[in-house]
Amino acid sequence: MTAGPSADDLRRYRRNLQEEVDGQSLYLLLAEAEEDPNLKSVFERLAESEKRHIDLWQQKLREAGEEVPRLRPGMQVRVLGWLARRFGTQFVTPLVERMEINAVTMYDDQPEAIEEGLPGSERSHARLFQELGRQPGEGVDVARLEGRHRSASGNALRAAVLGANDGLVSNLSLVMGVAGADPGREFVALAGIAGLLAGAISMALGEWISVLSSREAYSRQVEIEREELEMNPEEERAELVLIYQAKGLSEEAARITADRVFENRETALDTLVREELGMSEENVASPTVAAVTSFLLFAVAALLPAFPWFFADGGLAIGLSLGLGAVGLFGLGAAVTLWTGRSALYSGTRQLALGLAAAGITYGIGTALGVAIDI
Repeated sequence: MTAGPSADDLRRYRRNLQEEVDGQSLYLLLAEAEEDPNLKSVFERLAESEKRHIDLWQQKLREAGEEVPRLRPGMQVRVLGWLARRFGTQFVTPLVERMEINAVTMYDDQPEAIEEGLPGSERSHARLFQELGRQPGEGVDVARLEGRHRSASGNALRAAVLGANDGLVSNLSLVMGVAGADPGREFVALAGIAGLLAGAISMALGEWISVLSSREAYSRQVEIEREELEMNPEEERAELVLIYQAKGLSEEAARITADRVFENRETALDTLVREELGMSEENVASPTVAAVTSFLLFAVAALLPAFPWFFADGGLAIGLSLGLGAVGLFGLGAAVTLWTGRSALYSGTRQLALGLAAAGITYGIGTALGVAIDI
């Protein structure tokens, strides 16, 4: 004889029921407040999804011989509905997005929910509101959507510039600090090479781990999406329709587009990963390439202030080191304007001033230490 649900299970059923009642009420309030017919349809469809979840937990309570409580939406939901009516749904979208993200894992360890595919639905709702949060509410911004997938190379270049800047500033400060103590040319050169290698290796290892973790996370997300596509293809199709509607397509156009995508299973998987997760294979870099690139860029930049100490000494070496470092600082500062849009002269001069200030501070500290310990 199979044992019935425990007292803890019954409390969990009631808690789940309240959560779904809150969700359905919130979506209905958002639909009521939304003027755009496409988004109104999206919210109404989400409310229908929550109704199916409500039915599940009510059924579980009835099967256990429990009375189904008459529940009202919580205060938070009512406040969000009031704000949406007064200021528009876009005003509360970030708050709803946060709520949905917090609820993503609520069903991951509940067998009754897993059997009915509820974890996938919760992830779907969170991803949909993330998409709504990115939308400006003016229809489909094709340039922005395409730019999202082309941004990887730009981000990689920006990371390269910032990595080179780290190498230059850190090693210039190190070399000037050691030079201030005046331990001799060979010692300063050795310190510069040691700083170069330590920093470049650390940078490369950190970048390798970071990118590898991103690739692993991407692969895991793809497998989760593949499982959901195999288990609930119609639900995934409906989710894609909602996403296209959130982008500004009419329901009919969204359905036609989703139907075309689902004609091929691999195309459907790739599209779902792109549209729901904002991820794609080409946007995930190679860990080895990232590590090697980071090592080389850091090392080349860090070599500039250390190089003069291989053949010069004293004031000449200090002047050459500062001169090469200054050229690098100004160039890297100017390069950052590719993303900030500021004046190259302004950004380059600012970076130069900050870098030389750091070098001056470490030189002063090195000089003081050199006198104190009588190097």
